[in-house]
Amino acid sequence: MQLPDVEYARSGELSIAYQVLGGGPIDLIFVPFMISSIFSSQHSPFSTFYARLASFSRLILFDTRGIGASDQPRTPPTLEAQMDDVRAVLDAVGSEQAVLFGAGHGGQMCALFAATYPERTSALVLYNPWPRFPGTSEEHRRLIRRIRNEIGRSDTIERLVEEQYPSFVDDKDFLRAVGWILRASVSPAAAAEFMRTVVEADVGEVLPTIRVPTLVLYRKNVAADPDFLAARDPEERAMAVAAAIPNAHAIAVAGRDLSPFVGDEIPNEVERFLGSPLGESSPERVLATILFTDIVGSTERAASLGDTGWRALLASHRAQVRRELARFSGVEVDTAGDGFFASFDGPARGIACALAIVGSSAEQGLQVRAGLHTGECEREAGKLAGIAVHIGARIAALAQPDEVLVSRTVKDLVAGSGIEFDERGEHALKGVPGEWQLYAVKSPDIHVSTAAP
Repeated sequence: MQLPDVEYARSGELSIAYQVLGGGPIDLIFVPFMISSIFSSQHSPFSTFYARLASFSRLILFDTRGIGASDQPRTPPTLEAQMDDVRAVLDAVGSEQAVLFGAGHGGQMCALFAATYPERTSALVLYNPWPRFPGTSEEHRRLIRRIRNEIGRSDTIERLVEEQYPSFVDDKDFLRAVGWILRASVSPAAAAEFMRTVVEADVGEVLPTIRVPTLVLYRKNVAADPDFLAARDPEERAMAVAAAIPNAHAIAVAGRDLSPFVGDEIPNEVERFLGSPLGESSPERVLATILFTDIVGSTERAASLGDTGWRALLASHRAQVRRELARFSGVEVDTAGDGFFASFDGPARGIACALAIVGSSAEQGLQVRAGLHTGECEREAGKLAGIAVHIGARIAALAQPDEVLVSRTVKDLVAGSGIEFDERGEHALKGVPGEWQLYAVKSPDIHVSTAAP
């Protein structure tokens, strides 16, 4: 297969490497698990796998930040940041809408992307998916330490091939190729940082909000050691993911290799899926992060300043809030009294904006409380509505002065960002069923992408 030149898209301050293969009628972007698509495309069976996908699609390969030929970020490679990279690449190749195909951790990010940007997602394909990485917290810590200390070593490469590519275990040329690809894809420190995001992220609550046609693929007879966490209970996980996504269906494919790159079975199922009537996505329903802010003690402050003084201070406050919303790509949905209702396409940007609003308000002599929740919203005439909006408002009402309070969903989706939280216990939210675990943002010095590409 003749490989095209590597191109670069700008995602914020970073350059993201990508290639386009084939010229089929469907755009398909593939997201593997912590290896470089660009470097692996030069070797079989990876090249064969990509060529098969490109035979029925315009296949878009890219290296997310910190991987392979793309720039190393100064901030953690969160799911939110990786979604920025996907949008940057889609924009660069002129793709308005694409099929997202994610394997392993790539499936986490693709699922979140499909829920957040249904208008950019024509369909979703997940292979060996997990809402949250299998294993216990202690197993995760051991895995991260092992990756930091052992990745790239010859014995580690041999074990990786035994676990994911048993069909190639006696192929010395393949072993050398995998070693080169892995070492070229990621450094030990970058791999450990990437893996921290993988094991901390949880998209379980996002899955029911996905409104695009979805196919879930898995191999249930993999030969991998069950101590290899990514291979643990693949059928059970796949069936649970498919059950959580409306109208998704799961298919078991033949083969004993955990890796999706071995054999034609997976590309064949993807081609069959995309060749059938897919139905319509629902861009009027979208996953969004909702922010509500409110000035504490505004009535007393207005009384002390008088009408003219209060109007001037409130105007200054509103202007400052709008500057912060613009800086973090927030959208002002409504302004009621002295509070704001805004939305974001990523929770980390929402948290960073809320902290900035609290900080700038303090400089104006004001105390502000803020609450955030990520959930499914309905778009109605440019506005957002739905239960997620009510939850965001209720959370904000429970926040203390100068506090940013968030739901568990928000906390789970900013995994790997470095944002820290204090538990605030379970709370009943007026008019909302169940008990809600809430968290106060603890770390004020966070760094996120301030603007979408």
